[in-house]
Amino acid sequence: MNLNQLIQTCKQQGDFNAMLEFIPYAKFIGVEIEEDDQGWLFTLGTEPSNVGNPISPALHGGVVAGFMEVAAALAQMLSTTEPTLPKIIDFSIDYISAGKVEPTHARCSLVRQGKRIANVHVVAWQSHIEQPIATARAHFLLSEEA
Repeated sequence: MNLNQLIQTCKQQGDFNAMLEFIPYAKFIGVEIEEDDQGWLFTLGTEPSNVGNPISPALHGGVVAGFMEVAAALAQMLSTTEPTLPKIIDFSIDYISAGKVEPTHARCSLVRQGKRIANVHVVAWQSHIEQPIATARAHFLLSEEA
């Protein structure tokens, strides 16, 4: 099954676990995907390995960044009619507050997509989307052809 077929099957069935098999790190940190009336909702699990500071306790900043990068890549693939596996060019994150060890959610906006490059904006939050714990911008290479 190629990537296009996989994504179409996942969309039809409403089950995106097979897509997470494409990205083993996503499965390792406990990423889940669901579609609702606002689009794609990504959720980061509360696995003990996601904790960076057990005294606070708080999520590891690298796990938060990895979660947001995975969410951006998956959102890009799910939002296009002819998906390709995107390659990261640039990822910039702004940490706003420490992430507690509780489910963390993310929503992505496809800011711009051309033939070769896509730009995705990501917001991650825990309690309310109006109180993000981090925001990020990701640039992906979609094709190396001119």
